[in-house]
Order: sequence, then C-alpha cells, then structure tokens
Amino acid sequence: MTSPAAPDVAATLAAGKPRDGIWRRLLKRRLAVFGLVIIALAVAGAVFAPWITPYDPNDQMFDGLTLEGAPLPPSEKFWLGTDLLGRDLATRILFGARTSLIIGIVANGAALLIGALVGVTAGYFRGWIGGALMRFTDLMMAFPALLLAICLAAILQPSLWIVALVIALVNWVQTARVIYTETSSLAEREFIDAERTIGASTPRILFRHILPHLLPTLIVWGTLGISTTVLLEATLSYLGIGVQPPTASWGNIIFENQTYFQVAPWLVFFPGAAILALALAFNLVGDALRDILDPTQRGRG
Repeated sequence: MTSPAAPDVAATLAAGKPRDGIWRRLLKRRLAVFGLVIIALAVAGAVFAPWITPYDPNDQMFDGLTLEGAPLPPSEKFWLGTDLLGRDLATRILFGARTSLIIGIVANGAALLIGALVGVTAGYFRGWIGGALMRFTDLMMAFPALLLAICLAAILQPSLWIVALVIALVNWVQTARVIYTETSSLAEREFIDAERTIGASTPRILFRHILPHLLPTLIVWGTLGISTTVLLEATLSYLGIGVQPPTASWGNIIFENQTYFQVAPWLVFFPGAAILALALAFNLVGDALRDILDPTQRGRG
C-alpha cells in the first residue's frame, strides 16, 4: 500500500457510506464470498455445536466401535464416523472449530497489538529508540517461527491460553516491520509537520493522525494473520505441545488418530480438510480486502 493515498483510505473507512461501498466490492468477489461462507459456517458450527450434535465431544460411546474395537465409518448416526476411542468425530471437529477460532482471534489480536505498538513507536520516534526496537524485531525474525513456538510451548505449561500467548509472541514481528515502514513514511508528511508546528501533543498526533491511516493495513494483516495462526495452532497441537487432550483441537485429532490412517482415513481427512478450508477462507478474504483497501488496486475489482 502506498502512503500518499493513506488519508483517502482512512477517510473511506471513517465514513459510513464508503464503508458500505467496501462491503459491496467485497461481495462482488466470488472467491471472497466463498471465504466468507466458509468462515460463517465455521463460526456457526463452533457457536451452535451443542445444538447441532447430540453428543459430547469426550463421550466414549459403547456403540462407537466395531466388535473388533475399530472406529466406525461415516453413517447416518455418526455423520463423519468415530475415532479410536468411540467418540463422534463430527462433534469433536465442531468443538475443535471453537479452539481454532478462539486461538486465531485472541493470538492474532495480541500479535497485532504488540506489532502495532512496536512499529508505531519505532517509526514515529526513530533515533535510538526506533533503532533498538527494530534490531530486537530483526533478532526475533532471525529465529524460525515454528522452532521458537516449539521452544516456548515446551517451557510453558500447554493450555489453550498459553498456546494463544505463544503464537502471539512469535507472530508480531511481521506486523511490526510493516507498521514501522508505514509510520516512518507518515511521520515525514506535511500534515504531521503542521501538527507539530501548532504544538499538537504526541498522543494526539499518534491517535488522531497516524493510527487512522494504519487501520487498512491492520485490517488486512489481521485477516491474513488468522490463517497463519490456525495453521500454527494445528501444528503445535499435532506435535503434542499445543492444546492438550481431551480438549478437542483439529491438530490433536489428527495426532491421536494418525495410526489408523490406512484403515480409517476419514479420521485424518476430515480434520485436515477443516484446517485447510478455514485457513484458505481467511486468506481469500484477506487478499480481497488488501486489493480493495490498496489505492493502487482501485478500479480493478
């Protein structure tokens, strides 16, 4: 996104009617609509899971296994079959959606907050403050995100909120770098110099003139970041250092049932498809928002 047109984007988001225009442009994009439908289905499934399915996600049902003790395939009673403990797989996937969405929203929101705080502070004040903050950001970026997340998760006691914290601590650096670049450019604009000349305070400049222009970037990164968070949470849970059983998570569902992959492939296919579908949906919506909010893309969608 180019900085010179940032005031126009901020004004677009601030006014009610243009905001409706952004929504209409989003609905004109078939891939974005497809992503919104998947997200809506995932949210509805997560919220209304107790009413959609009659089973508890941790119920080990006597009739949930064959006489030989093997999982049952999809049927009228068990829509997606059962797992190796006789639990309804559809129920666990629905409740696993809660885990993915909660961690996706909480962890990504925290990462955006940390990244925006670091980026704005470094980009506006610059000097030794900005230099120190960005060198620390570069140091964090030097570590592979997955390896750093594994180390943090291994040190801390795994739980839903700890996993969200770990993901936030490794995902803020990209946001900080982007926000720093945009803030540095905005801080040199004429209207910021004019505010300083008339004696405007630093908080007023930051909250009234800098942050509104960063809102489009934060919206796009917030949407795209959820897909990354969903994938990282599933990876950590699959490795056994994320959300711990019996709490349902798409990653630990695959981990628990992977030994039955050849005889009961649905145990891996359905949760894997859910992970890919939700990550793809947020990517599609994020890409569409980026094109709509990017002034250089106007007239193309």
